[in-house]
Amino acid sequence: MLKYPILHPQLLGALARCGHGSRILIADSNYPHVTGAPAAAERVFLNLAPGLVSATDVLKALLSAVPLEMATIMLQADNQEAPVVAEYRQLLPAGVQVRGLARFDYYNEAKSPDTCLVIATGEQRQYANLLLVVGVVTADGTAKF
Repeated sequence: MLKYPILHPQLLGALARCGHGSRILIADSNYPHVTGAPAAAERVFLNLAPGLVSATDVLKALLSAVPLEMATIMLQADNQEAPVVAEYRQLLPAGVQVRGLARFDYYNEAKSPDTCLVIATGEQRQYANLLLVVGVVTADGTAKF
């Protein structure tokens, strides 16, 4: 039995296969999970029911497992940040750059061959998609941005 914030076997394995520069997409319930990322990306379906599991719950768990160097958000149709982004900014470590892209630019970015993991959530808030870039763990075990 693991004593760790993440217990999901498929998710643990997928995270272990990520390296520096790999991208992890936390996708809301409206995201095209199958067609909105490269075919080679592993999909982990945590979308148990509407509202379960939330994108912020997934982000909190991921932060315990991998260092991050950048996050990309999907901007709303009016090019503004969705309200959920304020929560992301509070959770992300200092030094992690957050950038916004318009919807179709975001889809193109998520389809990069570097996207190796898509986590489907039950998040119902619109524009709650978050594309993360994995950072580096140095020899002394600290995260580097």
